Amino acid sequence: MKAINHLAATMRFACCVALLAAVSLPGWALIEYSQEQQNTIIEMVEQLESRHYAKLKYDDVLSSQHLDNYVDRLDHGRLFFSAADIREFERYRSVMDDEAHEGNLDAAFYIFNRFQQRLEERLQGLIDTLPQAIATMDFTIDESFELDVEDRDWATTDAELNDRWRKQLKNQVLSLKLADKTPQDIAPTLEKRYRSQLKRVQQYNNQDVFQIYANALTELYDPHTNYLSPARSENFNINMSLSLEGIGAVLQMEDEYTKVARLVPKGPADKQGELHPSDRIVAVGQDTDGDMVDVIGWRLDEVVELIRGPKDSTVRLEVIPAKSKSTDQRKLITIVRNKVKLEEQSAQKKVLEIPGGDSIMKIGVIDIPAFYIDFEAMRRGEKDYKSTTRDVRKLLQELQEDGVDGIVIDLRNNGGGSLQEANELTGLFIEYGPTVQIRHSSRRVWRDGKRLKSDYYEGPLVVLVNRLSASASEIFAGAIQDYQRGIIVGDRSFGKGTVQTLIPLTEGQLKITESKFYRISGESTQHRGVVPDVEFPTLYDPQEIGESALDHALSWDHINPVRFHRYNDLSTLIPDIIKLFQARSVENADLQYLEEQVDLAQQTRKLTQLPLNERARIALRDSQERKALAIENKRRTARGEKPLASLDEDARAAGDEGIAEDDVAAATNEAEEPDVLLIEAGNVLVDALLLRQQRFAAHTSNREMFD
Repeated sequence: MKAINHLAATMRFACCVALLAAVSLPGWALIEYSQEQQNTIIEMVEQLESRHYAKLKYDDVLSSQHLDNYVDRLDHGRLFFSAADIREFERYRSVMDDEAHEGNLDAAFYIFNRFQQRLEERLQGLIDTLPQAIATMDFTIDESFELDVEDRDWATTDAELNDRWRKQLKNQVLSLKLADKTPQDIAPTLEKRYRSQLKRVQQYNNQDVFQIYANALTELYDPHTNYLSPARSENFNINMSLSLEGIGAVLQMEDEYTKVARLVPKGPADKQGELHPSDRIVAVGQDTDGDMVDVIGWRLDEVVELIRGPKDSTVRLEVIPAKSKSTDQRKLITIVRNKVKLEEQSAQKKVLEIPGGDSIMKIGVIDIPAFYIDFEAMRRGEKDYKSTTRDVRKLLQELQEDGVDGIVIDLRNNGGGSLQEANELTGLFIEYGPTVQIRHSSRRVWRDGKRLKSDYYEGPLVVLVNRLSASASEIFAGAIQDYQRGIIVGDRSFGKGTVQTLIPLTEGQLKITESKFYRISGESTQHRGVVPDVEFPTLYDPQEIGESALDHALSWDHINPVRFHRYNDLSTLIPDIIKLFQARSVENADLQYLEEQVDLAQQTRKLTQLPLNERARIALRDSQERKALAIENKRRTARGEKPLASLDEDARAAGDEGIAEDDVAAATNEAEEPDVLLIEAGNVLVDALLLRQQRFAAHTSNREMFD
């Protein structure tokens, strides 16, 4: 049967050119698919149906979703296809599954060639008419640019589509104008952008088309299942080997922008401190004085290639900050490229001194940026190979010798790593027992944990997490919470509770979700993440960051729990600890600052339109800046510091007063911002200690009374 399908697919491929020719116009070169891609789509569908955890069949229902997703990936803003185009594509709605099983890619390439035609027509038209279009723009008219295009209908007429583009262009011009571009620079900047996009469109090949089409299907299974073309497979392998020199940022595409998905802990960007998740990169410059290259509309691999570079070289990024709703606000960030060094990702310790009653308590902090292990050194039999558990065991011992009253494990921004290390690290805090359950797509459940009894740290414990704590971090935090071994504080974690496997295909690779993590309580870490016992304010937008923000993410569920014993009954302490935290928050200027920043970010996210009237746009921007400045100055006043005149005011003012640069740097280091959330984690631990002491004293007093 498979041989018949391959033969049918080959015959279909032979007549593919004749079918595709129907969409072509003179001057447009059609892209055609290959025999290798026919074989690849057949293999990919077979693997998805047989090995993916979700157990979805590629049938008519999924075919319909695949068509919608493919069209959406090509034209999310509904700026190129017309309603007539969409009606024409309807003939593929219930047949794409049948065709894929046969290796038929007619629909994929027919639709893409139509898209490329529309895109080239539009970009060339913009380039040809750009100066005249800008000259006729009136920024005194009250009209708006739609930000939310999710439910926008397809344009039924050319006039409707042209008006969308008129507003799109007008918004871009106004954004550049308010980003301090001179009138003489705006048209050349946009023309260069459109010519660059046109050049890239004309360079698309059949691997690009196949990758878009294949991933429009794979992401219907879940967002971590992806087809990697031969070029992307090479980049993936480079990244996995950690041999790549760059800035230490994971990037993804969002519409026409390159967005920061996450930062590699202790990488160059993370240490530099100005680049943040959800920032959008709009331009890249080399060295300290190289021209800034506009990368809006570029392909992700091309932007990544531009940002990469040799160690110790400099790259400059112009970004739209994550908290900015419009594209008017820009920020220039300079980063020195480097490798992420294993020793810099190692666990580190420090001691906090926290007031507790009539005394000062010493709280040990262990910061774990990643779950790492030097597998090669371990395989070679080296006795002192590096691993998270080995390093933390040593730090625990040192902190106990220093006489700390309790331990905080800081897992903020820890995106995971070695599952083995997550299990072994948990073993440092429990006597023995399971730590995680893993269910395969076959529904077989495998359990891992600490199998032999041994010494462990028995003292008070708090685990600090945030929205970027994922995977292995969630396994550790979930196990500590289930065993009631410590208190979890911070923000709800990422919710990445799935395991992927790489499968080679005729052309490229398939990264497929084959298994799912479950806690010993039976609850999945997927989608929901680990919910803290005490929740702290967070600036991370859960609609932008986290598993729940991803389309088609696998849902939360649960399986049977395993037998385990709880070390404490922390549930009796948590309500009182929350009350103490809330009472402290009212008086804590830094916590209030975070709360108000969260509120301001939520207000900004509610914007669905941007005014194209220049005065109204400036008023909106100024209003946001005034609110942000008021929040900052409220904190500074509460801390006895001088209020700022503007958000741009910084240490350079000190330089203007004749203070030497070295003195400014020293003053800046001395005045380093306190880590308010880490301090609060320490406060929670102290609260737990004092509450226990009070209850123990009350219990002892009552017993003596009855005795």
